[in-house]
Amino acid sequence: MSDAIVILGAGQAGVQLADSLRREKCTRPIVLLSDETDFPYQRPPLSKTYLLGSFAEERLPLRGPDFYDGHGIDLRLGVAAESIDRDTRTVRLSTGEDLAYGTLVLATGTRVRDLPIPGIGGPRVHALRSLADSRKIRAALEGARHVAVIGGGFIGLETASAAAKMGKQVTVVEMLDRLMRRAVGPRISSFFHELHAANGVEIRYGAEVRSIGEAGTITLGNGDLLDSDLVILGAGVVPNCELATEAGLACNNGIDTDEYGRTADPDIFAIGDCAHHLSAFARARIRLESIQNAADQARALAKTLAGTPTAYVEVPWFWSDQYDVKLQMAGLSDGADQQVERGDPASGSFSVFYFREGRVIAADSVRAPADHMAMRRILAKPDPALTAEEAADTGFDLKQRM
Repeated sequence: MSDAIVILGAGQAGVQLADSLRREKCTRPIVLLSDETDFPYQRPPLSKTYLLGSFAEERLPLRGPDFYDGHGIDLRLGVAAESIDRDTRTVRLSTGEDLAYGTLVLATGTRVRDLPIPGIGGPRVHALRSLADSRKIRAALEGARHVAVIGGGFIGLETASAAAKMGKQVTVVEMLDRLMRRAVGPRISSFFHELHAANGVEIRYGAEVRSIGEAGTITLGNGDLLDSDLVILGAGVVPNCELATEAGLACNNGIDTDEYGRTADPDIFAIGDCAHHLSAFARARIRLESIQNAADQARALAKTLAGTPTAYVEVPWFWSDQYDVKLQMAGLSDGADQQVERGDPASGSFSVFYFREGRVIAADSVRAPADHMAMRRILAKPDPALTAEEAADTGFDLKQRM
């Protein structure tokens, strides 16, 4: 019977898990599988500085090429998992091999959401999820004049920012009524609308894409035409759950796990963007898409697999860089019934605090790193004591509630 820890996926979660297992003195064999041929790499720069050419490709790898052999990690590039046999505890690989595992970890991440739009597979349409995607977009941007971005979420807006900084005419097509609606409140959305508008970006709200022509021209639901020559898809992602589902594991917007990352099968775990995990912070099952979540879940699971059961209890936090502005988010603002501002948005540095039934649950900070760091500490407390009046008062030192 194999004692190997087999990790499916070599993104942030998978690589961090392999690294952390060795740091926890775990001596079990580790096999790390990636269906990509590039060495595991950082993803955040792909929609930002890498597109601009200011982040060299040599800096992208998460670990140096000698790291894996040096730590006894069997990294297999260009190898995909095709199925899981829970009875025999094996994974069928694209090479035809049946790989035995003692513990299986699904770190399969997400993929770009399929959009039922005629022409979406055309030569001028690109999705951004991988390094290979970013290479293609960077090359296409060189000759593009008018870039259309479908989706006003983080990836779409970061890509729009990069294109605008390159001097391209940019139009963002957003189906909803404001930017980043699913993640931030109206004041943050408004600030970033103004930021993009000031950089020459046109934003179409409530816009449905009816079709995309071979030359890149977009037909909207109201009949309007956007004469673009490069289309970038930024309309969200979906978790890669098929392997788990076919193996009989529960999936609900992600692979269901407990607070330890364990699925219904005690030998199979899931971490990172694909995991629908039981969150101590949210007091419910949630799925998060962030580097912090992927890395911290991996660190917690490494302790568990090394013999010290460790629940994942971290406060969620995120960030987005658009132009020269950093947006930092701590907590989860879903369900907020009160929002208060700290600082003046006109100054370009402010925060929005979110409350539910009088309890602070999240904060979004624009060029206000001190507010963000304080809120991560405050939200980590079992019963955060910060009031709305204190949050709004710039004279109140947030450190008093840390």
